[in-house]
Parts: sequence; structure tokens; C-alpha cells
Amino acid sequence: MHGDDHSPLNIDVEQRDGLLVIRPSGEVDLASSPVLRATLQSNLATGSDPVIIDLAGVPYMDSSGVATLVEALQTCRRTSRELTLARLTERVASIFKISKLDAVFTVTEDLH
Repeated sequence: MHGDDHSPLNIDVEQRDGLLVIRPSGEVDLASSPVLRATLQSNLATGSDPVIIDLAGVPYMDSSGVATLVEALQTCRRTSRELTLARLTERVASIFKISKLDAVFTVTEDLH
């Protein structure tokens, strides 16, 4: 699978009610995780609002995507900012369970 034959990752960033909601849609893999990383870094650089990463639109994520989210979590922890992963698809949730990261992240079924 080459980087050019899958749809690019779209990332929607929304500020609402004192929350920062980041909503990637598409597969997060080696080709697209740098896009997610850059978006997270620029959005986490300032502000203190709790962050929700809504993963409902992500059918698949590889280890580079997981590493990107771990890095975002570390960034948030340094500034005592809350980070929550929301609405993981079954495949993505299983990756977090297998790697025991479901115990490290706050994971919710919805956006509250």
C-alpha cells in the first residue's frame, strides 16, 4: 500500500464550550500520522482547555498513529491538560487494549 492510493486524512478542529475537539477522519498510518502529529502539536502548544480526540471517523490506526497520540498525551500532561480519546472504532479500540494503552489514556464512548 503506497501513500498515494488511500484517501488523505482530514482533521477537523473545533473549539466548543471550553473543550477542544480534534476529529481526524481516515486511516492513521505511517503516511498520515505526521499530519495528525502536526495538527496536535500546533493545537496543544497553547491553551488549557480539555482536549477530546474523537476517533469515530478512524477505521484503522497503526503503531505510528498510536505513538502520535501517546506523544500528545505527554504534551498535555506536562501542562496539566486533560486529554480524552472518544468513540474509538472496534479495530482501533483493540489496538489500545492489546498494547495496554487503554489503561494509560482516558477513553470514553461519547463526547462528554
